[in-house]
Amino acid sequence: MDRKRDLEDKIAALLKLFPAVAVIGARQCGKSTLARKLLPDWRYYDLENPNDYQLISSDPVAFFSINSGRVIIHEAQQYPELFRVLRGVIDADRNRKGRFLLTGSSSPEIGKGITESLAGRIATVEMWPFKQGELFQRPLSPLYDAIVSNRGMQALTDLSSTVTPEQSARVWLRGGFPEPAIHAAADHAYYKLWMDNYIRDYIARDIRSLFPRLNINNFRRFLLLLAQFSGHQLNMSEMARSLEVSVSTIKDYLDIIHQTFVWRNLPPYEKNSLKKIQKAAKGFFRDQGILHYLLRIADLDALLLHPVAGHSFESFVTEEIIRGLHCTMETGLEFFYYRTVDKSEVDLVVEGFFGLLPIEIKLNSALKQQDLRGLKNFIHDTGAPFGIVVNRAASIQQPAENIVQIPVHYL
Repeated sequence: MDRKRDLEDKIAALLKLFPAVAVIGARQCGKSTLARKLLPDWRYYDLENPNDYQLISSDPVAFFSINSGRVIIHEAQQYPELFRVLRGVIDADRNRKGRFLLTGSSSPEIGKGITESLAGRIATVEMWPFKQGELFQRPLSPLYDAIVSNRGMQALTDLSSTVTPEQSARVWLRGGFPEPAIHAAADHAYYKLWMDNYIRDYIARDIRSLFPRLNINNFRRFLLLLAQFSGHQLNMSEMARSLEVSVSTIKDYLDIIHQTFVWRNLPPYEKNSLKKIQKAAKGFFRDQGILHYLLRIADLDALLLHPVAGHSFESFVTEEIIRGLHCTMETGLEFFYYRTVDKSEVDLVVEGFFGLLPIEIKLNSALKQQDLRGLKNFIHDTGAPFGIVVNRAASIQQPAENIVQIPVHYL
């Protein structure tokens, strides 16, 4: 599983700029493997290992007096006091860069530690399961650098494919968690067992430990219900009635699953003053393999025939694009969806220092002009320079003057 990750160059660059870097993301997405591969000569401590936890927590000041740099601390959120101690260690030699690499898989604790104790001293990078090119050891598409460097639509027409259509479909169907993604092709039984254990462990370990007062049975039912809503605007009242809980409980559950990197809440883009905007919450499972496992979708044919196919493909593409953009050194990136009361829609709106980029996502390989209506309206209303359509076409095309079609296997 020792594959190059697209974030490696970014993390190496940030270690030259900051005393510490935190790599956060879902469990089993490869954080520990990346850290050890990128920094093989650094000392490695895992706070889920009782011996390492005792070594650091029993006397953290003494530990860091000996280990003042070149240290990897895995699952740092297990010892929240760590962040306060690190602040003093870093401030004692503030100009020294590249001293600590922290990893974490539970956003509430590690996020609080970073913002309250290490602000300005640490750079945070979010990691994910394999992007489609990472699984097949292909370099990151130049698409993302072209977007953030604001080189315009013409720079996107000369791209080449990252993977084959078949490889892209495999990652969409099975997801990108390293262990099942690598072994699933040879052993489907292993894939199912891994997914089942991952979901059980996520509920039993992460959720129970982070939120000990939570009703675990209700939360398990919530996950199964959420599979029916992934990729949709969320009707929280309907969800609350189905589970016989309050709407505020549903909001809490959505916040929990978002903060533990399993789900992405996508806010509405509300800055178009010319139109009335629908403001309902929208979100999706970040890894479509989890969604398809929960829905018992076994193969690509079954997926393409399933009512969830369009929303699942949209979620897969959205996540691929977000991951690709986060591999760049660009800051201030924000992601939205857009829908007006008159049903003008754009699946993904990216906002950054480069401006606005609307992206429409279609499962089919052939475009109809009506598929472009939402993009054209958004471009007209906001002055965005151009838009992108991502679908399963064979090659890049330009279906309108200010719109470029990019196949999913080019991402």
